[in-house]
Amino acid sequence: MKSIKDLRNNNNRRWRRKTPIKNVVAASSAALASIRRRITKLFSKIARISTTHKKKATSYKILKKTMTEEHEGQLHGIRRTLVFDDATTTPLLPPSLSIRKTVFLDLDETLVHSHPSPPPERFDFVVRPVIDGEPMDFYVLKRPGVDEFLEALASKYEVVVFTAALKEYASMVLDRLDRNRFISHRLYRDSCRHIDGKLVKDLNETGRDLKRVVIVDDNPSSFSNQPENAILIRPFVDDIFDRELWKLRSFFDGSDCCDDMRDAVRRYAAVQHQ
Repeated sequence: MKSIKDLRNNNNRRWRRKTPIKNVVAASSAALASIRRRITKLFSKIARISTTHKKKATSYKILKKTMTEEHEGQLHGIRRTLVFDDATTTPLLPPSLSIRKTVFLDLDETLVHSHPSPPPERFDFVVRPVIDGEPMDFYVLKRPGVDEFLEALASKYEVVVFTAALKEYASMVLDRLDRNRFISHRLYRDSCRHIDGKLVKDLNETGRDLKRVVIVDDNPSSFSNQPENAILIRPFVDDIFDRELWKLRSFFDGSDCCDDMRDAVRRYAAVQHQ
């Protein structure tokens, strides 16, 4: 005779065999486990992909930084060049407030002739600058026609005296010569460039368009950087019959409308050499 325990065990086995719900639950659990594994694999793959992208982004940033460092020397060089250029190319003259062209005039042997002590036979005025701590006397003779020349020139042009003389001396001469202030600006020896032992008046540094300027000087070395802008005038010493400034006045009277003053200078030079 079977015991109650055996009957219960048999009933349990029959219940398990005959209950489909547990079979469904078991199948569902297996399916869920499979889905869970797939989802885990999927997220793992996504994580790997995301990590790869982050690495690529990081590599890009590093490359960009490397390129910046690579060009840092060049950029530093550019900055140094800009600072250097700014320091050396500051125009000698302030910006022009008019549309007039500019005439640069030398002083000694072009507009006047100065003679140190003892006094010469003829002179118009005396200046007594202190140079290197020593007072000196200079007896100044004006070139014939200089007063009329400056007045006529100032009516059409911006007039600038560009001299290789020391400021201590030249400023006194100009104060006496230009009583009516026909001269707009003054440039002295410290505005010249020292090239091969010579004082050069570089018009590129004046802040004026080279198409619109002329320089008048008795020394070819002074305008050696821009000879095409220059009129070479005969040096003046004491010739009371000198007529060079009258020639120049005629030239400038008819040249203020030229688009390029270098063309006018070239034509004037050609006529003078005939």
